[in-house]
Amino acid sequence: MSSDEIVIVGGGLAGAKAAEGAREAGWEGPIRLVGSEPYLPYERPPLSKGLLLGDDGPQAALTAKDGWSRTFDVRLELGAPVTAIDLAAHTVRIDSADLPYARLVLATGAEPIRPDLPGADLPGVFTLRSLDDALALRDRLVPGARVAVVGASWIGTEVAAVARQRGAEVVLLGRGSVPLEKVLGPEVGGFYGSVHASHGVEVRLGPDVVGIERSGEGDDARAAGVRLSDGSVVEADVVVLGLGVRPSLSLAKAAGLAVEDGVLADATLRTSDRDAWVAGDIASHAHPSAPGGRRVRVEHWGNALNQGLAAGANAAGADRPYELLPYFFSDQYDVGMEYSGWPFGFDETLLRGSLEDGEFVAFQLRDGVVVGGANVNVWDVNEHVQTLIRAARPVRREILADPSVDPADWPRLALA
Repeated sequence: MSSDEIVIVGGGLAGAKAAEGAREAGWEGPIRLVGSEPYLPYERPPLSKGLLLGDDGPQAALTAKDGWSRTFDVRLELGAPVTAIDLAAHTVRIDSADLPYARLVLATGAEPIRPDLPGADLPGVFTLRSLDDALALRDRLVPGARVAVVGASWIGTEVAAVARQRGAEVVLLGRGSVPLEKVLGPEVGGFYGSVHASHGVEVRLGPDVVGIERSGEGDDARAAGVRLSDGSVVEADVVVLGLGVRPSLSLAKAAGLAVEDGVLADATLRTSDRDAWVAGDIASHAHPSAPGGRRVRVEHWGNALNQGLAAGANAAGADRPYELLPYFFSDQYDVGMEYSGWPFGFDETLLRGSLEDGEFVAFQLRDGVVVGGANVNVWDVNEHVQTLIRAARPVRREILADPSVDPADWPRLALA
């Protein structure tokens, strides 16, 4: 079965951007995007921000607005889960039909982690990954609702902030000593813990969650709280599991692609099959700027957007390495943050500005080299942080910590 079509499996941001990237690279053949959800491609960040808060409707999350498929000449197959990929035959199966392809882009995204806990499947227990998830959860975040958020990383802290802003009583549960400790370290994580506490969130970190409490039986059963390993119970009407995601790898594994923590790809995002590329949450690829030359897999908005464009362009013949640094942003209450870099393996946090004032840049260093950076309520500096990361050279700490130094001068003055 022959075809001259690029088929994109995955109807999210990375999939939509793959179609755009292929067209921008000059692909004139047909493009088909296959998505399991019934909606036009949309972005995930609004789900835990404006849409969940109630400021925005579903339309605000769409990356592919009305007319997008005509603009980029893309055939959409929505609400059509792919059940199998045959790499040898160059086909993708939906329902009982086999769709032929010349080149394939996989952008199947990730699935929320739902732990194997007693009561985790009760009504009133939510995860947040899809548009439907966000709309269902929003309906339950009402004034006076008792909300327990399990997980104190990005999804958990953003949901806790929105729930509190909507008038709910919120308890934030997680491991570690402060929220976001694994990605931001104890100092900046402590800042976020203080921000949540100042807005009335009860932050309870340390004990593990061992089960979801039940109220009622049969059709009347629902979540009533969270039981912790220290024997205590957090009473709650709503339980949100914000424990991160797992890459959706079942299709790739079944097809026979090389898979480890993600679908293995080279620097151009080409997989172990010469006619298949990968983008977004499932892509585990070589990156020239990663510390130690390690293979990386990134689960953030900026990566889905830019990697989708790159994978689509390379499927169309561009054959360019993907070299952009990971980037994401977070909005919690009146605290806005941008982050670039690699939030693993840093051994020092260097601050410019004041945690107390809530305006600062936190540089993450490893052996004196900037490997990541977060700017909090400080704007128009992230590109300069990225320049320092790409340089991969030791820095003069006193320059970066000095608030009188223009950030545009950091690369010139701070690189040793």
